Amino acid sequence: MKNVKWIILAITVLLAAFALFEINNLSNQIRKAEQEKVKLWANAISQKAQLVNYSEQFFASVALDEHRKMEMYTNILRSFDRTEMGADADFSLDYVHYIVDSCETAIVITNRDSVITVPSELAGTRLEGELLEEFSHNEPFHYRIWGMPMTLYYKESKVYTDLRHVLDGFNESFLSEITNNSVFVPVLVVDSLQGEVLGSGNIPQREFATADRLAEKLCEMEEENDPIEFRLPDHRRAYLFYENTPMLKALRWVPLLYLFVFGVLMLVSYYLIRTARTMEQNRIWVGMAKETAHQLGTPISSLMAWTQYLEGKTFDANYAAEINKDLKRLETVTHRFSKIGSVPELEYQGVCSVIGNAITYLQTRSSRKVKFVTNFPDEDIQVPLNSYLFEWVIENICKNAIDAMDGVGTFTVIVSSDSRHVFVDLCDTGKGMSASIQKKIFDSGFSTKQRGWGLGLSLAKRIINDYHQGRIFVKYSVEGQGTVFRIVLNR
Repeated sequence: MKNVKWIILAITVLLAAFALFEINNLSNQIRKAEQEKVKLWANAISQKAQLVNYSEQFFASVALDEHRKMEMYTNILRSFDRTEMGADADFSLDYVHYIVDSCETAIVITNRDSVITVPSELAGTRLEGELLEEFSHNEPFHYRIWGMPMTLYYKESKVYTDLRHVLDGFNESFLSEITNNSVFVPVLVVDSLQGEVLGSGNIPQREFATADRLAEKLCEMEEENDPIEFRLPDHRRAYLFYENTPMLKALRWVPLLYLFVFGVLMLVSYYLIRTARTMEQNRIWVGMAKETAHQLGTPISSLMAWTQYLEGKTFDANYAAEINKDLKRLETVTHRFSKIGSVPELEYQGVCSVIGNAITYLQTRSSRKVKFVTNFPDEDIQVPLNSYLFEWVIENICKNAIDAMDGVGTFTVIVSSDSRHVFVDLCDTGKGMSASIQKKIFDSGFSTKQRGWGLGLSLAKRIINDYHQGRIFVKYSVEGQGTVFRIVLNR
């Protein structure tokens, strides 16, 4: 039983270690997946920042291209300053105006008095107020045509304007998408000096409300992940600081939490095992008291019978011999129980003679319908024994056999040996046992009798296995045919 408990404890520890390893492995996998998600998000933010910069460069290139186009139109118009006025010149000028009017870039041409001449729908109108402000975003071109000073104003083309609206919306959503990310990453967007918060997400404002707290928070975030540098649409340099998600932080504590739970379970299990062991010991001690009463009952009853028989009769020496046997029996029982719980002394004795003494005592005090048969070798085999305890084992098995045979049958003891061991087979012709009962027959507290305490065979196993370093087991048992117990002793 003790070895079984240690085996169960070892298996429990191994299973707990395996479960801890698997949980730690699973948490690491989830943590890596979360880290990869955060890295992908951070990479997407970085790529999007580059896209914003590329868009700005693209629009700068488009603006330069429109400027060059307007410069080309202006150079064409300047060429008319060197031609004479006439029908062909008027036609050429109308053609140039047609080209300018048909282009997608909105332009306005004024004379020296700032009166609009082109486009025709605004001809005669003075360029001033809101109209002047609308066309003053780009530097105008000045030229002469047939000696008259003219000025060309232009603004962004319709395509450029539409793209600019898209970019402005894109830029406006850029910081919002950073701070309100779908993976719930705590982020802070700060300026190049790391003193101004341009945007935040998934972080309480109190954590960066002051300059000191902001600096402390940025240091904490930088320890977890390197910040991402990017440029805002207005060309300002900014830094994106981010830290692990709440799930990633929680996963760090999963193995420690499991260890704590496992420790609590181990303490509870230890307490329950200790309680069960205490209860088992209490049950054993109660059983020992019952067994003591049972062991003492036979000689005491016999002595009482002899006392009644001797009253009023002449004393006979045979009576004294029988009384001495019962007194010897009481002494034997006392020795037996005095050895339990201590290491008994073993002496080399003849195993056949010890068994014979036990059988002789039981034979005179058992039913005459029980036949006792012994099969001993010619020479008594000397083995290290404690006769008091070993006789107890034989008596326990014999009494169980008599009960199994209902007081009618044959009880046989066979002693054999080889070079290293002595074998004692105890056979009966009783009811036999099923396989399930054979597995429990030596357990403390297990009994097939209604009034049994289940201590006889458990004590027999302890006496043979622990005190004599031998073995006792059920060699053979078939229901309705009988049972054979085997004891193996070292020579």
